[in-house]
Amino acid sequence: MTHFRFFSGKGGVGKTSMACTTAVYHADAGRRTLIVTTDPASNLGDVFAQPIGHAITPITGVPNLFAMEIDADQATAEYIDHAMAPMRAAFPPQMVAVMEEQMSGPCTAEVAAFDRFTDFIDVPSDDGGAFEVVIFDTAPTGHTLRLIALPVEWTRSIAAAEQGSGQTCIGPTAAIQDAKHKYERAVALMRDPAATTFTFVLQPEATALKETRRAMDELHKLGITSQDLIVNGVIPAEEAANPLFAARRTMQQGYVAQIARELPLPTQQMPLLAGEITGVARLRAVARLLFAGDAIGVLSSPLTPSPSPSGGEGSRTPAPVSNDLDAILPRLLPDAGRRTIFFAGKGGVGKTVASCVTAVWLAHQGLKTLLLTTDPAAHLGDVLGVSVGDTVAMVPDVPNLSVTKIDPQAAGTAYKTRILDDARARGRSAESIAVMQEELDSPCTEEIAAFDLFIDYAAQDAWEVIVFDTAPTGHTLRMLELPMDWSQQLDVKVFASVDGAAADDVAKARFAGVIAMMRDPRQSTFAFVLYPEATPILEAARAVEELATLGLRPGLVVANYVLPPEADATPFGRSRRTMQARYLAELPARFDAPVLTVPLLSQEVKGLDVLTALGERLYAVSVAAG
Repeated sequence: MTHFRFFSGKGGVGKTSMACTTAVYHADAGRRTLIVTTDPASNLGDVFAQPIGHAITPITGVPNLFAMEIDADQATAEYIDHAMAPMRAAFPPQMVAVMEEQMSGPCTAEVAAFDRFTDFIDVPSDDGGAFEVVIFDTAPTGHTLRLIALPVEWTRSIAAAEQGSGQTCIGPTAAIQDAKHKYERAVALMRDPAATTFTFVLQPEATALKETRRAMDELHKLGITSQDLIVNGVIPAEEAANPLFAARRTMQQGYVAQIARELPLPTQQMPLLAGEITGVARLRAVARLLFAGDAIGVLSSPLTPSPSPSGGEGSRTPAPVSNDLDAILPRLLPDAGRRTIFFAGKGGVGKTVASCVTAVWLAHQGLKTLLLTTDPAAHLGDVLGVSVGDTVAMVPDVPNLSVTKIDPQAAGTAYKTRILDDARARGRSAESIAVMQEELDSPCTEEIAAFDLFIDYAAQDAWEVIVFDTAPTGHTLRMLELPMDWSQQLDVKVFASVDGAAADDVAKARFAGVIAMMRDPRQSTFAFVLYPEATPILEAARAVEELATLGLRPGLVVANYVLPPEADATPFGRSRRTMQARYLAELPARFDAPVLTVPLLSQEVKGLDVLTALGERLYAVSVAAG
């Protein structure tokens, strides 16, 4: 029997590293193993140090191990081709063209990636041999929960459509009956504790603990109960001689104890290592540590330098770290009436902290600022220390700062209500209302509604600065591409408050304004947050290349968790600081943007006092004084 293991958790906690380590362990034990990533910003190839892509690929040097990175665009094309094949044989070309147009919207891209994902649950191998272990390296928690919930939602949506129009936004029900049965089988397997285990990876910190607890509860609601934990990045006890790491270890141990109390699941611990986890040899050494407690060659050996993202080994001497405020501040302050700042990057790199620090500082400079998050696993409230809801509210004790979040579920409910109320007010027939209700009950509506709300905020001129704390990179790219990709795909002809060509004109004008704003460096800044290691730099570089195709360029790079000189107090600290220095040296040229360095602090960055102090430390001057 094939065993399925899902690795989930907050972005940046080490899901991919732990998933790859586990895959190597099972393959070396003689089990035919497949690892699949559902993350739009996949790092499997980076960790295994070889190309993978949208096909089952053997991993060099590890017999029995195969990998695949699901590509959303390819998955969409494959899905449409498969769903429409029987329709092409049964209907006239004109009718087929209409059906294909109905499937060209954003819903199809989401369900296509999900459909490919369920292929590996329903049929564990498509190369003729069954896999004994299938490991899913998932997107960060909020997106993973949506992915896992989709089988339940789509089987319900398809069943409802069968009783109505027979058409869904992912294709005619007659063409997707096989998909419905496949989704039902996937749900059954994920609920079977003998077949499936969910492994939550978390680091010993407040936001990761909170997100893991929430994810556990959501999976329980879906009937998925077989779960365990890996607590990753625990600072070794030997670092008590290093004041910086000693203080952080004390903080971590409090959360380790809290995890044991509040998340009573089988738990493994993985220490923070001196070097990066890349390459098969390193993965094997980490597997010995994770599964057998063998630290030889992992903790006690000298750091083996990883190749830098640009291919060279880079400098071995830590360079002084300073921030060029003359180059940085013009990217944050309003120039042409308003500034919109998008903080983007890999999960776990500190986007929320960077967003909050910057928004609080800007508000203290007397600028009317809106801070909002588009991340389903929103942590703004945790960092700010205030309640954040889905309506705009002022932040206590910070004049000029307002905050909100885009909650897809709440946005979807409000969107459906608005559309249906408008249709009734316009005197639409009962039959039309029923069709609209059926369409709006699709799981895709939440994404459309969240996007619609994003456009509303981006288009507002009531603020001098709008700061977006975005979802992890792959999902952010999808959000940012929506104004370009969806301008012809939104169902404005059916749902908008005006009809036909007028609706197209309204939508085009609305999107055009947001697109122009995002492309204008005097109005918008894309700030890529990363920490100085290969994986987040590579992911940011790929995102920059993709944004360039949309006419968008990075305006700022935020290098987070930079070790200060006092970290050199122990060999472990010197090793990590030397590794960071190689990457920091190449950032300005690689991204052609100024670099803001943010130091690793001995405590968590939480609460308005800490955020204010860090903002003053980073930006050094006030607008009035500057």
